[in-house]
Amino acid sequence: MSDHTAALLEIQDLVVRFGDRTVVDDISLRVRAGEIVALVGESGSGKSLTARAVLGLLPDGATATGSIRLGDSEIVGVSEDALRAVRGTRAAMVFQEPQTALDPVRRIGAQITEALRAHAPITKAAARARAVELLRLVDIPEPERRVDWYPHQLSGGQKQRVVIALALSGQPDLLIADEPTTALDVTVQAEILDLLRDLQRRSGTAVLFITHNLGVVAEIADRVVVMNAGRVVEERPVHDLFAAPRAEYTRTLLAAVPKLPEPQEESVTGVTAVPDAPETYPGHAGAWDPDRDPVLVARALGVVYRGRGRAFRALDQVSLTLAPREVVGLVGESGSGKSTLGRTALGLVPATSGEVILQGVALRGLSRRDLRGLRRHVALVHQDVTASLDPRRSLADAIGEPLRVHRAASGALLQAKVGDLLESVRLPRSYATRRPGELSGGQRQRVALARALALAPRLLVADEPTSALDVSVQAQVLDLFADLRAEYGFACLFISHDLAVVDQVADRVVVLREGSIVESGPVQRVFRHPAQDYTRRLLDAVPVPDPAVTRRRGKSAEAVAIGA
Repeated sequence: MSDHTAALLEIQDLVVRFGDRTVVDDISLRVRAGEIVALVGESGSGKSLTARAVLGLLPDGATATGSIRLGDSEIVGVSEDALRAVRGTRAAMVFQEPQTALDPVRRIGAQITEALRAHAPITKAAARARAVELLRLVDIPEPERRVDWYPHQLSGGQKQRVVIALALSGQPDLLIADEPTTALDVTVQAEILDLLRDLQRRSGTAVLFITHNLGVVAEIADRVVVMNAGRVVEERPVHDLFAAPRAEYTRTLLAAVPKLPEPQEESVTGVTAVPDAPETYPGHAGAWDPDRDPVLVARALGVVYRGRGRAFRALDQVSLTLAPREVVGLVGESGSGKSTLGRTALGLVPATSGEVILQGVALRGLSRRDLRGLRRHVALVHQDVTASLDPRRSLADAIGEPLRVHRAASGALLQAKVGDLLESVRLPRSYATRRPGELSGGQRQRVALARALALAPRLLVADEPTSALDVSVQAQVLDLFADLRAEYGFACLFISHDLAVVDQVADRVVVLREGSIVESGPVQRVFRHPAQDYTRRLLDAVPVPDPAVTRRRGKSAEAVAIGA
C-alpha cells in the first residue's frame, strides 16, 4: 500500500496519564483506508489504552494529550457530543471481553436493533431483519432463532461474534478490534479473520487490530506496531518484521510464541492416566483414596438446557476420568461443551443424565451442605477474569474470600495467607490493597490463580486461563502454572481453544464436538497422529507465526475451494 494513501486515523504525540503516572508515552501511528494495522505488546504496554483513546473511551482518572485525528475530526479534547457523532459510524470498537460488553438481561437482537436505530432512522421490523443479517454475517447458527436469545445462552465465542456484529451495525470506516479473536476457537477464529479481510476488500474498512496472538498478526496484518512500556519500539510491514525483527523486545515476543511440534514418537509423561471407561469404579465416598483413585469421574454424562423453543443438548454421553495430579486438556469449537463439562464437574451445572463422581462422592442427590463441603477442595478459574473480580473490592478481599467463606482463616492469619498467595503467583504482597482496575490483564489472571489456590484444591478447572494474555505474559503464566502444579499437586481440567498451549501443559487431551467426545488420548499421540478428520481440521486451523506460511496456506485453501 502506498505511503501517500490518505490516513484514516492519525495519532501524533499521544500521551495518556493516570495522575502523575504516564502509561502511554509519545505514541505516533497512522492507519490508512483499507489497511489492517496490528498493535502488539505485553500486558500493560498501553496498546488497549491507545485504542480506547481513539474513541474517547479512556477509563476514569485517565487524561490524554497530543492529537488523534479520525478523518478530518480531532478527538482529543472534544466534547462528549462530538465523540458520540463519530462512535459507531466513523469508528467502532470490538471490546476484549464480550461478557462485559453485552447486557445480560436483554436479548441480543434487541441490543443490535438499538445500535442500528441509534445510527440511522429505521423501522423496528427493518432493524430486526438487519440484526438477523449481521448475526448471519458473523456465523451465528440459526440467526432467525438466536436473535431472541440472551447472552448467557451463547458460548464465549458466540458472544464475541455478537459483539463484532454490534460493531458492524453502523458500517464504520475504521474498526478498532481489541483482542477480537481471544475467546474463539481456532476454526471460528479463522472464519472471523476471513470476515475482517472480506470487509477490508469489499468496503475498504480499515482495522486497528490489538492482539497478543502473533500467529493472527502474521495472517491478517499489513503493518505491525510493537509497543513496550507505553512506547513504540518497532513499526514495520508484517513480512519484514517477522523475517528480520530489529528490536530485541520483538525478538523476545516471537520466541515466546507456543508452537505445535512436528509429529514424533509418543513419550511417557510420568502420569498414569485412569481409563475413560470407569464402570468398575464404585463411586463410594468411603472407598476413595486421594492418592490413588480418580479425582473426577464422569459417566455417560448428559446436559440439556431447556427454555423457550426446543431444548439444546450441551453434552451427550460424555465419559472421562481425571487422575490425581493429572492435567487433561478439553479442546473443541465454541459451543462444543468444554465449559459446560467443566462446570458440571464442579456441580455448578446439574447433569440431566449420567453421573458425576467428585472425590469419590456422587453429586446427584447431594445436599447443599454436603456439596459446599466438597467444593472446599475444588476451584474454578473463570474464562472472563475481569467479570469474575469485583472492581470495588481490593485484591486482599478477592483472594481471601474462599478462606473466609470456608472459615479457614481470619484476622492476621488471613492477611498473611493472602500475602503468601500473592507471592506464589509472583506478585508483591503490597498489591493486596490494589483493585482489579489497577492491574494489567496478566496480573488479573495471576490474582484469579491465587484465589483459586487459596484452599489448596485437589481439582482445578481452568477455563481459557491464558486466552486474554499476550504471548510473553502467557509464557510466564504457563511457567507459573507448571510451578504451582508441582507445589500444590492439583489435578486440572484445562479448557482452551489454543491447541499449542494444551500441547504444552496437558498429559491427555479430550476433543469435543457438539457435546460429544470424538477423540481422546495422550496429547502427544492425538496432536501428532490424529485419528479423526475433525481433530485434523482443528490442528490445520492453528495460526502459524510466519506470514509467508500463513498466506501461502490461505492461497492454497482458496485454490482448492475454487477447484471444488
